[in-house]
Amino acid sequence: MSTSPHVSPDEIRKGFSKAMSDMYRDEVPLYGALMALVAETNTQVLASQPELARQLQRTGEIERLDKERHGAIRLGTAYELATIGRLFAVMGMQPVGYYDLTPAGVPVHSTAFRAVHERALNTSPFRVFTSLLRLELIENPDLRAFAETALAQRAIFTPGALALIEQSEKAGGLSAEAADAFIREALETFRWHHTATVTAAQYQQLSDQHRLIADVVAFKGPHINHLTPRTLDIDQVQAAMPGKGITPKAVIEGPPRRQCPILLRQTSFKALDEAIAFTDAQGSHSARFGEIEQRGVALTPKGRALYDQLLNAARDELGALPNEGNATRYMQLMAQHFQAFPDEHGQMREQGLAYFRYFATEQGLAARGTADQPRTLEALIAAGHVDVEPLVYEDFLPVSAAGIFQSNLGDAAQSHYAANSNQAEFEQALGRQTIDELKLYEQTQQRSVDHCLESLLN
Repeated sequence: MSTSPHVSPDEIRKGFSKAMSDMYRDEVPLYGALMALVAETNTQVLASQPELARQLQRTGEIERLDKERHGAIRLGTAYELATIGRLFAVMGMQPVGYYDLTPAGVPVHSTAFRAVHERALNTSPFRVFTSLLRLELIENPDLRAFAETALAQRAIFTPGALALIEQSEKAGGLSAEAADAFIREALETFRWHHTATVTAAQYQQLSDQHRLIADVVAFKGPHINHLTPRTLDIDQVQAAMPGKGITPKAVIEGPPRRQCPILLRQTSFKALDEAIAFTDAQGSHSARFGEIEQRGVALTPKGRALYDQLLNAARDELGALPNEGNATRYMQLMAQHFQAFPDEHGQMREQGLAYFRYFATEQGLAARGTADQPRTLEALIAAGHVDVEPLVYEDFLPVSAAGIFQSNLGDAAQSHYAANSNQAEFEQALGRQTIDELKLYEQTQQRSVDHCLESLLN
């Protein structure tokens, strides 16, 4: 056994994220154009908004901004989900949150694999939104049996990747040489294949049931279907995309534009139509698309309840799914309803709507031990001894995820599944429970409070 020291899972994750980005840029040339546009936009925003630049510097997010990516994959079996969980664990990524997308007509349920501690996230915020196909939702029993057989016959992990996962589990980590090999082997699971494993007719049957089912069942592996950078102004990127030869979807998913962004806003360009060799004919398939996101402050349970209330009110008044025809009306309704959500960080904090991080200031550290130093958190903030910064939202929104999926599946996608959330079934397939993301934000906030008080008062 090697005596080499183990590489940090955070460093493996950082290396894997870069390798994934390089591979995806080669596979989808528009991704390179998208990355350039996001980088250009972020540079402009930081130059024009020094307060935002200072905030990101304080929280450490400035260092990770150009490395920020989230990918998405769709799996077909419990074995694939459990094994991908083991693969991501080598990189320090854990399953956070449970998402049921069936109410929006997408026959999957999902989790997000990511790092869970703020220091690890700042080293590499790479995330993968990972969905498991709900085979029981295939109505035709013969087609369901065919899908099960097709999925059972494929092997989406290389023997080398499986061996290195086992090696990491037994040894408690990987050496530098083994970590490099792991990145190379693991990358193969996410690579695009121009060949399908089914006939053209079988593909059409699967697609007629739901295009996402065809995307999962008909191929050798769960090709990465988007890799998303983070922008500081998604409206600016959306407006600039056509000038770069990129056609954006009509509606930005998530909350409306605000002075103080909340949660997550996402947009994308339409899925590419790519040539595919079926086992008996030539054809095409569209699955991979470009996505961009803007992240705001994480909301507390009270804040999420208000967000959901306002989102549902706007959608109910619209009376239809947002689309190109009603995009302007939808954005007007969203802006109108969200006037009820405070658009200032101080108000959000006072009302318990969002999570924050607390940092001791130089002034506070200089006053440490003095007789008149404030002794409570609120008094320390008022005296300028503690800075308060928004805690960035690291996760996803089921309605937005479904909206992105649907916009890239086309109007013919099945959209009539009954809501049948089954977190217990998902976690049984995964082999462990998913982590409550709100508890993670609460823990991060509390760690920052404890650190402040210890630095200033002890």
